[in-house]
Amino acid sequence: MCREVNLRLFDWWPDSALTFARPWLLLLLLAIPLLAWLRGKRGPAAALTYSSTASLRAIGKRSAARAGKILRTLMLATLAMFVVALARPQLGKSLTQIEASGIDIMLVLDVSGSMLTKDFTIGGQEATRVDAIREVTRKFIEGRPNDRIGIIAFAGRPYVVSPMTLDHDWLLENLERVRIGLVEDGTAIGSAMAAAANRLNDKRSKSHVMVLLTDGENNAGKIPPNTAAEAVKALKIHFYAIGAGINGIAPAPIYTSRGPLTDALGNILYENQRVEFNETGTMTSTNLRNRR
Repeated sequence: MCREVNLRLFDWWPDSALTFARPWLLLLLLAIPLLAWLRGKRGPAAALTYSSTASLRAIGKRSAARAGKILRTLMLATLAMFVVALARPQLGKSLTQIEASGIDIMLVLDVSGSMLTKDFTIGGQEATRVDAIREVTRKFIEGRPNDRIGIIAFAGRPYVVSPMTLDHDWLLENLERVRIGLVEDGTAIGSAMAAAANRLNDKRSKSHVMVLLTDGENNAGKIPPNTAAEAVKALKIHFYAIGAGINGIAPAPIYTSRGPLTDALGNILYENQRVEFNETGTMTSTNLRNRR
């Protein structure tokens, strides 16, 4: 199963693919040397016009001729740039065919405030849950080059990080932009599932998959998770839920009615919480008031 995908060929100029939307207009550049020759046949144009006073006559014909050549060169260069602009240069996209597996996957990522809890390590460094799911998601995408993959993130409501695509380089770039705080806080799992199901609607695909990565239970949104789950089942979407977190004590952000509590420098303040996941992946926590 082949599908076309636009692959961007540029990040820096040496790797760019320069194309023109109207390349035939570049033929007008051939007329510029002819114009230069014709103007040369007519003799150098004066750079300035002035009355014949004694002080101006002292400037001399040589200076006027030199200035005229400079102006003529600038005029021809401007004309050349105008022709190139008419041809509409583009740093571009090339159309490439990728052998697609026929599997469409929508990743649904929780970016609610609790995902700032630091109960993971990445490369020996303390990491938040959102860092962990971003790392897991990145490895998952890299391991499935022939699947169309999209990303929806959610907190108090869902939003599209990337539509379904085979351009995984672009997908990974968008994944790195996932941040907590881009939408109002909350955990709208049902609404996020419904939004993802709506994207998994390509009948040409042989299989549709939804993967939910979250650390909590639904507390926002207009669609209950059970209702969304029924729709997912009716659409024959394969559904997987992954809990992000560990059992035990973990530093979590201190929340107020206005959001995470920060210090004078804007750093989020943390406190230790006892975190537990039950069999269904629902998170519960108890504040221990051991502030970091």
